Amino acid sequence: MKHRPLAVCILSVLAAVPLTAQSATSPLVRFVVGTTWNSGYGAEITLTNRGTTPYSAWSIQWDNGPTVASLWNGTHTLSGAHHTVTNASWNGSLAPGATVSIGFNGTNMMTNDVVNCTVNGTVAEVGYSLPSGWMTTGGGTGGGGGTGGGVTPPPLGPPPSEARGPFWWPEDVNGDRRIDAADTALVSAAVGQTGTAGPGFPVDVTRNGVVDAADVAAVQSRLGPIRDPSRIVGYWIEWGIYGRNYQPINTPFEKVTHLNYAFAKINPDFTIAPFDTYAAIDKYYPGDTWNQPYRGAYNQLNNVFKAQHPHLKTLISVGGWTLSGLFSDAALTPASRATFAASCVAFLRTYNFDGIDIDWEYPGGGGLSTNTVRPQDGANFTLLLAKVREDLDAAAAADGKSYLLTIAAPAGIDKIVNQYPNEYHRYVDWVNVMTYDFFGAWDLTRTGHHAGFSRNPSLPPSPTATHYNLETAMGHYLRRGVPREKLLPGLAFYGRAWGGVPAVNQGLFQPATSVPPGTWDDWQSGATGVNDFTEIETFLATGGYTRSWDPAARAVWAYHPTRYGGHFVSYEDPQSITVKANWLRREYLGGFMFWEITADRNEVLLNAVVDQLGGRR
Repeated sequence: MKHRPLAVCILSVLAAVPLTAQSATSPLVRFVVGTTWNSGYGAEITLTNRGTTPYSAWSIQWDNGPTVASLWNGTHTLSGAHHTVTNASWNGSLAPGATVSIGFNGTNMMTNDVVNCTVNGTVAEVGYSLPSGWMTTGGGTGGGGGTGGGVTPPPLGPPPSEARGPFWWPEDVNGDRRIDAADTALVSAAVGQTGTAGPGFPVDVTRNGVVDAADVAAVQSRLGPIRDPSRIVGYWIEWGIYGRNYQPINTPFEKVTHLNYAFAKINPDFTIAPFDTYAAIDKYYPGDTWNQPYRGAYNQLNNVFKAQHPHLKTLISVGGWTLSGLFSDAALTPASRATFAASCVAFLRTYNFDGIDIDWEYPGGGGLSTNTVRPQDGANFTLLLAKVREDLDAAAAADGKSYLLTIAAPAGIDKIVNQYPNEYHRYVDWVNVMTYDFFGAWDLTRTGHHAGFSRNPSLPPSPTATHYNLETAMGHYLRRGVPREKLLPGLAFYGRAWGGVPAVNQGLFQPATSVPPGTWDDWQSGATGVNDFTEIETFLATGGYTRSWDPAARAVWAYHPTRYGGHFVSYEDPQSITVKANWLRREYLGGFMFWEITADRNEVLLNAVVDQLGGRR
């Protein structure tokens, strides 16, 4: 899957912005431009049902607005200047508070001149998120005009690792994956030229608008072949010290570049704090004393072992599936965001972490039913990241070091559409995309690949079949303008299994009748069907399982015809990781993230990642 080089596209955040003078329960239609090129742009229309009655089908109509070249997730018709977009066969149902996204490609540029916009005959509010300079037309009248404006996030200077075209290194001026005399010659010949920084002016290596001696020096400082993407980010689970008996000393530090410690919690006052204080800061390890500032895994990872492995960076991951309930409140107001951001800085300074990983599952819904959810979560999430970035940059200047800000992001399109990756990417160093859990035993109607690379066309058409694979999920972020080197797809160091699966097609895409036990199930979890890769190795070693490869989805699975009435296990192995790594390099992405480090005790999967990305062994 290849994409056009992305133009630099700075968007404003729509949050608490007056749109049109309609009822707060009227439908909301937003036009969001994600990527641009010389003759057009990629965008989406988002429709939010803000009423109290669900839609069984929907039809959006408006006059003027974008010139639609192609549209997906719906049907588009045009009569003169009057547009009609109706639902696809699978996305017509829209509950109160829910949002649906319709993607389209437009020609030339889209201005904020949509008028007479209705949804199922009801006058709708219209909002925009457009690139700077595209606000060339005033809004129309009732039910169609929008302000076209937004709340501009605080000026933070250049983002920490902004994309510059499709290539990972700006010093590779000619894009041949080597930084050599040819690049030096191109820059030297252009000294004195001025232009716009970015992919269209590649000789401006330092991106200050002029080619000078600094650009020549930047190329000469990086002479040599370009290394493959090298971030290897592993999640280190706090509860691993108990039943798993996975202690800090067991960590293969030389095989990762970053460790995300899972998890810290959010307090009711919107500060963050250790979740399990015994594991984090109290547990005694060899060499600890009673009067040191803190002990536990924090001290072991951040002070003892990081000192022995200076390449390593550690981040505290805040939230996760079970601890995301207060994120919506923390992101809601400038005051709550300021409290949260200041607490993040204090936490890093206190415990010697190198950064913050925000794991909100999920803005706009899709997480635990007990989480607080608001329609404005997506916009507030961007504002929260902007404030954390601002405070981290200020702390970095004061402390004489850099601090990282990353997020764990969903792979499901139903959750991506509630967020604004095209806006928030400016504030993060990279995005860990959770490209797993696409299928699981929560659905017994059909087995599937829980971490598949691409779509198998033999699956009946459905949103899950279409969107739930790594290749498509990453494409959603690329089309929304997230820089390539900021995208890290996730690898699953565990499998998902079904029981009672018939021996047809070795169990692939077959119905199931039960959830088999997982590696760490107990009385509280019940049967989960989640197996560590280390346990899956023992399954395969028995000889009773058949390992199979799906060449369409480029994914692996194992099947036992009698165990648990037919045991189907979807997982990763070195072959599937090699497929993903080859694609990662071809697409110039920034590395891999994996969940989680205790599940691969023999380091088979981790070694495959290291071998592919050229890291340490």
